[in-house]
Amino acid sequence: MKKNICLLIFCTTVLFTGCVQKKYNADKFTVETINRYTPVKNQGFSSDCWAYAMLATIESEHIERGDSVNLSVAYVMRMRLKDEFRRYYLSGGHIWFTERGMGQTLINTIETYGAMPYDSYQDKDGFRSGVLCNKLKYIADNAIGRKSELKYTESIIESNLDDMLGPAPLHVYMLGAEYTPLEFAHSVCGKDEYVALTSYTHHPFYQQFALEVQDNWEQNLQMNIPLDSLENAVIKALRHHHSVCWEGDTSEPGFSFASGVARLQNENKVVTQKDRQNSFEKFLTTDDHCMEILGLAHDRYGKRYFICKNSWGTDNPYKGLMYMSENYFRLKTIAVYLVKNI
Repeated sequence: MKKNICLLIFCTTVLFTGCVQKKYNADKFTVETINRYTPVKNQGFSSDCWAYAMLATIESEHIERGDSVNLSVAYVMRMRLKDEFRRYYLSGGHIWFTERGMGQTLINTIETYGAMPYDSYQDKDGFRSGVLCNKLKYIADNAIGRKSELKYTESIIESNLDDMLGPAPLHVYMLGAEYTPLEFAHSVCGKDEYVALTSYTHHPFYQQFALEVQDNWEQNLQMNIPLDSLENAVIKALRHHHSVCWEGDTSEPGFSFASGVARLQNENKVVTQKDRQNSFEKFLTTDDHCMEILGLAHDRYGKRYFICKNSWGTDNPYKGLMYMSENYFRLKTIAVYLVKNI
């Protein structure tokens, strides 16, 4: 009896140790290249990942150039929601009132309204843009019902934004120089500095088209190129120390922030252009989230992974970073944004 119990304990220990070791080995990565980056932020329950990811990409670009800039999401969202209020009000409430967007939404916003350093306009008391978005929509609906004048209603919006975020500074002071928010934005990111790339066969390759996803309400254009070319463009950018803003699907079971990895259920089959197209047309690939891609790595089997900086805080094994498999990237990427002329 004692012998059987010992044997049972031994087998259980081996089985348990084997499971732990297998999990550890599967999640051990060797970094090939990684760009420097600003601190990982936490977007909370908001839907403004597009702002976090694109700003993070711009921040890393400046670090690699020997500069240092940490940009304010709160300022961008203030300007974005003011603009959204105006659009919604003038449509009579017949368009989608949303805080959502794409990487290009960030570029468009700072090109029009400017930008702020994080230290000049920080998030106030755990700023939640979703709550603010709903509040502004409520005000807009009431104003539409009363047929209020836009100028009068916008003053109410400014007051609410000041209460929730604090008044926005009129100038940026950095390194002994004074800028307007627009001048500062142009100093950190030019209008045509980044190009948007995608890869789908329902449009011709090497031509631009507006992606048919809900968050592309601005009808921004993306350059359509073959899948292999898309992946190679991202790899080339990373190897030349340029981060990339990634937009794609995070609804897959294999996307786990808790474990810090994003994998497909079947990683043995290389994802093809046809696989990617079928997933998009069957609505299995959805436009959920944006992250900064800042490096390359491989697992113990030599399989490539993209290192991503997420905006969900630091409570995972890689302090907020994630490792996305090559197959996941090929199947679940909606679009990428990277600097031109690498």
